[in-house]
Amino acid sequence: MIPSGARVWIAMGHADMRKGMQGLALLVQQHLKRDPHCGDLFVFRGRAGSLVKIIWHDGLGMSLYAKRLERGRFIWPSAKDGVVALSSGQLACLLDGIDWRNPQYSWRPASAG
Repeated sequence: MIPSGARVWIAMGHADMRKGMQGLALLVQQHLKRDPHCGDLFVFRGRAGSLVKIIWHDGLGMSLYAKRLERGRFIWPSAKDGVVALSSGQLACLLDGIDWRNPQYSWRPASAG
């Protein structure tokens, strides 16, 4: 669950997935020019596209979340640098391997009855 008021930022391009919390926080500070301790979530993708890491500082300490897809790749912007803001719903789609830019419903009822 994403804390209320927290924004979600995905870092465009790919990051070195060997990095831990401190290394990713340094990327946020130096390359994305944002404060890694502000309470926002920062999402990074590895070169292969099947692994993401998210860092978040809750005011007391830094947390690291990692997810690897068994099949497929996470959908990512094509630009090489910068960040893109996502909603919590878009992040949920991204983490499920769904194209967060244009989610498609598989079926909708045509009538009630």
